[in-house]
Amino acid sequence: MDRKSIIILAVCFLALMGWFPLVNKLYPPKPLPPGATDALAMAQAEARTNAPTAPPTLTAAPKPVIRSDAQEELLVVTNDNARYTFTSHGGGLKLVELVHYPETIPARRQKTAELSRVATLNTHVLVPVLAVLGDDSVQGDGIYALTKTATGVRAEKTLTNGLRLIKEFRLSTNYVLTATVRLENTSDQPLTSPAQEWTVGTATPMGPDDKNAVQNVGLMWYDGKKSQDVGPTWFDNRTLGCIPGVPHTEYRNGASNVVWAAVHNQFFALVFMPKEPAPQIVARPVDLPHPADEQRPANGRPVLPPKGVQAALIYPGMTLEPGQVIERQIHFFAGPKEYRTLARIGSRFNNNVDLVMGFGGFFGWFAKALLVSMNGLYAVVPNYGLVIILITIIIKGLFWPLTQASTRSMKRMAALQPQMKALQEKYKDDPTKMNKKLMEFMKENKASPLGGCLPMLLQMPVFIGFFYMIRSAIELRGARFLWVNDLSKPDTLFMIPGLDFPFNPLPLLMGVTMLWQARMTPPSPGMDPTQQKLMKYMPLMFLVMLYNFSAGLTLYWTVQNLLTIAQMKLTKAQQGPATAPKTLVITAPQKRKK
Repeated sequence: MDRKSIIILAVCFLALMGWFPLVNKLYPPKPLPPGATDALAMAQAEARTNAPTAPPTLTAAPKPVIRSDAQEELLVVTNDNARYTFTSHGGGLKLVELVHYPETIPARRQKTAELSRVATLNTHVLVPVLAVLGDDSVQGDGIYALTKTATGVRAEKTLTNGLRLIKEFRLSTNYVLTATVRLENTSDQPLTSPAQEWTVGTATPMGPDDKNAVQNVGLMWYDGKKSQDVGPTWFDNRTLGCIPGVPHTEYRNGASNVVWAAVHNQFFALVFMPKEPAPQIVARPVDLPHPADEQRPANGRPVLPPKGVQAALIYPGMTLEPGQVIERQIHFFAGPKEYRTLARIGSRFNNNVDLVMGFGGFFGWFAKALLVSMNGLYAVVPNYGLVIILITIIIKGLFWPLTQASTRSMKRMAALQPQMKALQEKYKDDPTKMNKKLMEFMKENKASPLGGCLPMLLQMPVFIGFFYMIRSAIELRGARFLWVNDLSKPDTLFMIPGLDFPFNPLPLLMGVTMLWQARMTPPSPGMDPTQQKLMKYMPLMFLVMLYNFSAGLTLYWTVQNLLTIAQMKLTKAQQGPATAPKTLVITAPQKRKK
């Protein structure tokens, strides 16, 4: 790499460090409009003041779960995979603790046994899963009677108007619970129940090391054909991700086609799967509690509250005749985004719940294939860093003939450039004829301008599939390789003093290899010098975009670049002198006789 390349690389690195602080200073996030709070915020305020609170006007959120100072009763039920805590406040599932997954990946000097906290779902929120929210006719004071059963927990409540709500939770295998909800009219008169929100849960970050990962939390739902994902960035409503607009206070969708709804973070999900598709889905942003004092930065800077997304299914109002019972059944999945488990559950309920991993669309097929291949290789080579390198080598081997043909095509195009420039000069006043003559000349010499681009285009689905796979593959969480502590996160060695910016070696190595490869690639014919320089330093854009992406992804791309460089050198060494192009005789235009 020459001196100019090093200077440009350093300037881009400095610009990368200053970009986000500059944007946050110029465009600070706008607060929500007055009154645009959510049910959780209202419940928190109610818990502090013990006074009735009016529902917000903009979001039409239901009243708080609890409007009294009644003591909370908790029941804990466990199985081999999780610990479930049920609450009398709302009669739902308060917390899910996944006993086999630590909340935070330990540093190399720590031992996993030293970490007592485990990964949780619906963390630090006051609205439990399957809380039925609405007005007094379906909610009352929100206090339920809890009873432990042989297979789970029973929560029940009788309202003053004679409506009785009974929820029975039964534990199952593969992180699945089944809930049956019954609404009974125990009075001697018809009862009209208004529309209700049945709480799916709240998407929250995984722990202290994930408190700023806004892109990882959100709502996903499936309408029987495709899945849709909504996160805090949608609610922030920033143009180009930077310039703030008026925040969205509520997301509402569905037309009796909500097959399932999930609140999720990067590696864990809580999926609400009704037996019959629900009418609508609603979601609202929530502010979660601040980190504990010991989790705050040592520099004393203020910490913005972490964001979450609370979701619920909407069921319409109805009239129950005396003695009438309405029963609905919901299956829950509360666990890791592990493809094999989710695929089994999706097959069991025929609902494609594995789409919660983000493996939908054309590129999702590549993501699934790569994940299955990665786990198969891991059974032979028990190190995911080495497995990623092996997969990269295998993919490169499959594309080797195509890439080799591309390299030869680019070399042939470079040899033809002088004569092609002569053609361009001769027919510069007639672009149509110039293009025709150029195509005839390249066809005669068996050269194609697309020969160098085709292998890259064919490999892009594989790269994007790698991105999708690594983004949510829980197998890579905590997987170590060389200095990398966690292949699912950036390979940060340390924070640069005074700048509070991470030093990530793998993206820098990736940028160097991309620049090296760009310098070895001959320019396309007809490209002016300015465009050639621009294409030479185009890889720096990828450095900026991928600097804070997972180490697994940058490891794949770095190895891919090194293999491409080796192949280009090998092809050049094996290939003899370039075949001389067929002679092109260009005669000067003759002057007409007067």
